[in-house]
Amino acid sequence: MMQMERNIKVLVVDDSAVVRKVFAEELSRERGIEVVGTAPDPYVARDKIVRLKPDVLTLDIEMPRMDGLTFLKKLMQYYPLPVIIVSSLTKKGSKLALEALTLGALEVIAKPSASYSVGDMSVQLADKIRAVARVKVAARSGGGENPNESPLPRPVSRALTTTTNKIIAIGASTGGTEALKAILTSMPPNAPGILVVQHMPANFTTSFAERLDSLSEMSVKEAEDGDGVINGRVLIAPGNFHMLLKRSGARYFVQVKDGPMVHHQRPSVDVLFKSVADYAGENALGVILTGMGADGAAGLLKMRQAGARTIAQDEQTCVVFGMPKEAIKMGAAEAVIPLHGIVQKTLQMVGARE
Repeated sequence: MMQMERNIKVLVVDDSAVVRKVFAEELSRERGIEVVGTAPDPYVARDKIVRLKPDVLTLDIEMPRMDGLTFLKKLMQYYPLPVIIVSSLTKKGSKLALEALTLGALEVIAKPSASYSVGDMSVQLADKIRAVARVKVAARSGGGENPNESPLPRPVSRALTTTTNKIIAIGASTGGTEALKAILTSMPPNAPGILVVQHMPANFTTSFAERLDSLSEMSVKEAEDGDGVINGRVLIAPGNFHMLLKRSGARYFVQVKDGPMVHHQRPSVDVLFKSVADYAGENALGVILTGMGADGAAGLLKMRQAGARTIAQDEQTCVVFGMPKEAIKMGAAEAVIPLHGIVQKTLQMVGARE
């Protein structure tokens, strides 16, 4: 007789009784997920973690008595486990959420609001819980930032002095914020234009782009409809909008638009990659990074079939080997590369076709 897979045990930590109730009710409807408890603050959470031994924690970061970031640092030092940050859609909330990701949290989700229904939230939260439950979280001494988040060694590429009209498209989900930071802070200032889809709620992408811009030699901004794709610039798809590549004569630009979710995602990596295949073809390079699900796999295959170069992050360096695994499985990835080798390989590939 087959052994039944046990439920994923979740502890919900939030100072709002309404949020605790909604999360517990919504998640209890999801197969394979069990809310073993809730806590109104980190002190109650600490005791329940020891007693209930949850597999995953959802954590509000703006709480009384002890703020979520302080608690997260202590947690990652003494009792590391997968954490999903639950944050308001405010600018302050999004900045705190990004800081939490550098401290070891694996995902971020927005609290339900007028523009973000409880139904959408519960589906996404359940998916994220299933994805992060399998992640082995390492302890961090002193609860400090990710020791692997420093910029990668910057490769020397003479090809870039003559490379023009190239476009790099990158897609990522769970674990992607840190992977993207490592890649983009290692790119030279004259690298080809880069388009990025990172699965993130609305508003969070604004803070994410601002943070990357302060760390990178390239210019990084949240994409606006009509923005040109040029050397030295990175455009991040805004949360809750798809980003597509378009072309007018020799000029590449992006279209930012609404539309149905693809793979439960908006922005979707597939939407970006398929547009890059259509409008840039062999002038493009696609990179699919760590993340849950299959978003981007079919789009990367379309890019490769259109003559683009394609890279998938390898299993060993992925936080969640979902999206790259699906891309590799369908033959979409020309090369499978560890995170620390992606910048070098990317610059070699975009300089290879002159």
